[in-house]
Amino acid sequence: MAINRTSPKKGKVVDVPDKTATVGTVTVNGQVASVPYTLSSEATGGPVTKVTVVSTPGSLTATGSSSPISVSGLSVGTSYTFKAQAGNPTGSTAQSASSNSVTGAMTVQYLVLAGGGSGGRTGYSGGGGGAGGYLESSLGTIALSTNYTVTVGAGGTYQGSGSASVFSNINATGGGYGGGSGSVSSFGFPGASGGSGGGGAGGDSADANNAAGGSATSGQGYAGGAGGRYNGGGGGGAASAGNAGGTAGNAAPGNGGGAVTSTILGVAKAGGGGASQAAANNAGGTGGGANAGNGGNANGGGNAAGANSGSGGGGGSSTAGGGAGGSGIVALKYPDTYTITIGAGLTGTTAAPSGGYKVSTITAGTGNVSWA
Repeated sequence: MAINRTSPKKGKVVDVPDKTATVGTVTVNGQVASVPYTLSSEATGGPVTKVTVVSTPGSLTATGSSSPISVSGLSVGTSYTFKAQAGNPTGSTAQSASSNSVTGAMTVQYLVLAGGGSGGRTGYSGGGGGAGGYLESSLGTIALSTNYTVTVGAGGTYQGSGSASVFSNINATGGGYGGGSGSVSSFGFPGASGGSGGGGAGGDSADANNAAGGSATSGQGYAGGAGGRYNGGGGGGAASAGNAGGTAGNAAPGNGGGAVTSTILGVAKAGGGGASQAAANNAGGTGGGANAGNGGNANGGGNAAGANSGSGGGGGSSTAGGGAGGSGIVALKYPDTYTITIGAGLTGTTAAPSGGYKVSTITAGTGNVSWA
């Protein structure tokens, strides 16, 4: 039953709430719990102006007026339950039953970058390779003494797409290869889809003018540029789409799409490869930075992208193949109070602590990592 209280100034009745709080399913992100609640339907008491949530153990407490309520300060590896209590300035209801149990976790910032696609080869102008899929964010569900899968994707070779890179449940898609026929055919072929799409090849017929660039994976990169007559399109990059190829014999081939500077590593990654140039004495398209491959000309093949860049390879010509895509990389940033184990099958290093964090960079292989 509500307790009626009278205000001495205004003579109004102020009631303790009748509504009680019930805790829903609690979730955790790192060291913060999200505690949802609902209120019962009783309406004879005073209004609920706050709900207070308390943890067991630790008596971590947070108060709010809307669901869910965030409770900070959980210890990594410690399990918690929560109770909720509705109230207003007059008083509070009884505490709810305990919630489900959740465990404080570590938050790891990650860069997961797949291998870039190779440049294409065709009779006129192969398209540039697309950059590998680029994913950089944080994961707040890392438990101690638990294995998490890591794979570093290889770059694509000879009209091949790059391979995927993985950390836990984070999957970056390999970059699409640049358009090409696989021979010295005079016709243009579209670029392959991937993390970023490969550029379309150039050709010598009107039908080749619109050899499409490959599409990108949503949230991971950009599309490749379309091929033009005699001029291929640039591969897509993590920051922008590849440029389309020109439509005349001496027009410029497409440049690769732009790269992104990693907030974890502080260097640019994942540029698109440049397309090749049909004219023997003209330069091919330029790669989109971050060690992306430049396109060749009619007398030479495309340049390979740099290792661990995730960039696309340069487009090739009738006499030489496209350049290989760059391999990917996985970088992990975490509080320096924890120690990582980089398991068998992986090649990686850990930098000295800085600013309260460590960064581990994994450059090749497949295996597991764990923290203690």
